[in-house]
Amino acid sequence: MKAAVLTKHGDAHKAFEIKAIEIPTIAKDEVLIKVEAFGLNFADVMARQGLYKEAPALPSVLGYDVVGTIEKVADDANNHLIGKRVVSMTRFGGYAEYAKTKAAGVAEISSNLPAGEALALATQYSTAYFMAYECVSVFEGDNVLMHAAAGGVGTALAQLLSLRGCTIFGLTSRDEKFEYLKNNGVHYPINHTKTNYETEIRKILGGNKLDVAFNSVGGSTFKKDSRLLQKGGRSVLYGVAERSGKGKGMLPTLDLAWKFGIYSPIQMLLHSQAIIGVNMLHIADEKPQVIKRCLDAVVKLTENGDLKPHVGGLFKFDKIGDAHALLESRKSKGKIIVEW
Repeated sequence: MKAAVLTKHGDAHKAFEIKAIEIPTIAKDEVLIKVEAFGLNFADVMARQGLYKEAPALPSVLGYDVVGTIEKVADDANNHLIGKRVVSMTRFGGYAEYAKTKAAGVAEISSNLPAGEALALATQYSTAYFMAYECVSVFEGDNVLMHAAAGGVGTALAQLLSLRGCTIFGLTSRDEKFEYLKNNGVHYPINHTKTNYETEIRKILGGNKLDVAFNSVGGSTFKKDSRLLQKGGRSVLYGVAERSGKGKGMLPTLDLAWKFGIYSPIQMLLHSQAIIGVNMLHIADEKPQVIKRCLDAVVKLTENGDLKPHVGGLFKFDKIGDAHALLESRKSKGKIIVEW
């Protein structure tokens, strides 16, 4: 089979080679999927830059989510899955014509659901659902902040928060994304490169503060978010994009840690606040039933018309470098997918 293999760290257009590799061998509780298309996530960019410690050693096949048809199962109990069109998370290996995953982590989808929309559900929408509906419970009237609001998870969060009647503040680095954000349910788009978003949000809220902050950037932004949280507020961290592009080595990592600051549980207790970290890779490893629950929920919401995933880029497999470069540029909106 063909795969887009990461052979070196660095430039998006030089890091990958299309190679022939062996079809994965499935073990107990696993299924083999013939891949129709796979999705990109910002963790892939971090892995390509050599900054994601969870990534497999080079040469490797990245990829967290795929859409395709189940061709083989390891257990007779899963025979009913053969031939089903599914969307699934993978523990890497998604950038290939065949990928394996846990049978518990797949969700059947209709033939009418476009691959791009389905792929957004696997990682981005499941992550957003897990954070907004399971890690915390958002309610009507809650003031909620999202970083990278036009990205894949941001797009998903805005739609899920809108369903609960939240007031949404969405950060972006480009004014041209404002219309997209507003159409997606964001009440207050803010360009964080042109204004201090902490000052802007304080101005809009008057004496009020945020109930929840969803932060994929980390570093110095975490301190700002913390100052904006009211009593009982929750800060949900699901990425450290501020680390991207800073090069390898310990110094940039220590600088990032310093920017986060030092926090004591006593502070959280006194203000009845919470800091929650989310790593869906580990959730998938340890609790695949949670992934299944979230994935089934967002598939149902999408098929009912409550959610509308946005495809921000569609590429053929031999343009994997272009796809990565677009995601890294932070100019994209929604989900970027690659087709075989």
